[in-house]
Amino acid sequence: MPQPPPTDAAQVVLRSPDELRRWSERCRAAGLVVGLVPTMGALHDGHRSLVRRARAECDRVVVSIFVNPTQFAPGEDLGRYPRPLERDLAMLAAERADAAFVPPVEAMYPEGTLTTVRLTGPLVDSLEGAARPGHLDGVATVVTKLLVATRPDRAYFGEKDAQQLAVVRRIAADLDTGVRIVACPLVRDADGLALSSRNAYLTPDERAQALAIPSGLAAAARAWAVGERDAGRLAARVRERLERSPGLVPDYVAVVDADTFHEVADAARGCRIVVAGRMPSVRLIDTICLGVDAVPAVPGDSEAPNEAAERSNQAPGAAEWSRPCSVS
Repeated sequence: MPQPPPTDAAQVVLRSPDELRRWSERCRAAGLVVGLVPTMGALHDGHRSLVRRARAECDRVVVSIFVNPTQFAPGEDLGRYPRPLERDLAMLAAERADAAFVPPVEAMYPEGTLTTVRLTGPLVDSLEGAARPGHLDGVATVVTKLLVATRPDRAYFGEKDAQQLAVVRRIAADLDTGVRIVACPLVRDADGLALSSRNAYLTPDERAQALAIPSGLAAAARAWAVGERDAGRLAARVRERLERSPGLVPDYVAVVDADTFHEVADAARGCRIVVAGRMPSVRLIDTICLGVDAVPAVPGDSEAPNEAAERSNQAPGAAEWSRPCSVS
C-alpha cells in the first residue's frame, strides 16, 4: 500500500496541480480523509478557523493559496491584493496544515486553456454576479479545478462570501464530485467588522464608517428576533444604518434564500441578509443568517439592547446561539 505523507513531517509546499494530485492520491490510497481549504492568502483568523475545523475532522489538510485572476474584473484590486506568502506559510505551519498548494498563475491556467465553468440563473446573475460581472464564473472555474486536482473528502468555505458558497455547493452537487462542502460561520473582529483580507486597505476613518454594515445587520436581526418578517422592512433597517456613513456607498442590501439567492418577501429562519458596499479604498461584503447567527456586537451601538433583553438573532425557543459548521 502506498505510504501517505507523514503528519509530523515538515509542511509540504506543492506548486502544480499534478503535485497536488499525487500528494492527495497517496493520502487517499492509505485510507486517509483529505480536507481542502481554498484561500487567496493574506490569511487571518477567519481562515485560521477553517483550517482548525478541517484539522479536527480530517486526517490530512491542504490549504491552497492562489490569487485567482479570473475572478477579478478589470479595474479591481488584482495587482495590489496582499500576498504575504511567508507569513501565510508560517501560520499554516503553526496550525499543523499538512500541505500548502501555492501554484503560479501559469500552472493553473497554462497557455491554450479554453475551458471555464459557468452557472446560469439568478444564483449567478444577481447581487455579486451583477455587481462584479465575471466574478462568480472565475470562482466556479478555480474551485472546480481545485476539486478535480485534490479530490478531497471535504472542502471548507467561510459563510462571509455567502453567494460564492452557494455557487460552490451547486458545483459540487451538479458535477457529482462526491465532495462534502463544509460551510463555517464568518468570524468578526472585536469591533464587529467581518474579517477580510481587504480590511487592511481601510483607513481608521473608513473602518469607523464601515461599522455601519454590522450595525445595520444587527438592527435587522434584532427586529427579526422580536417578530418582524417583512423582508423589505428588514432591509430598510440595514439601509438606514448605512446612510449614516457618508463614505459608504451601498451596492445592495437584500434578503435571500440561502441556497438559491432568490430574494424573498417573507424572511423565514435560515434566510440571509446580504450586504455589499463601497468605500474609497475597498469594497466590503457581509451577511447574517436569520435565526441562526449571533447578532453582531458593535461597540457604541446605541440601539443594542442589554444582555438580559437580547436573546440573540434566533426564533423564540431556539436553544443555542452558536452552531457548528453546516455540511452539504
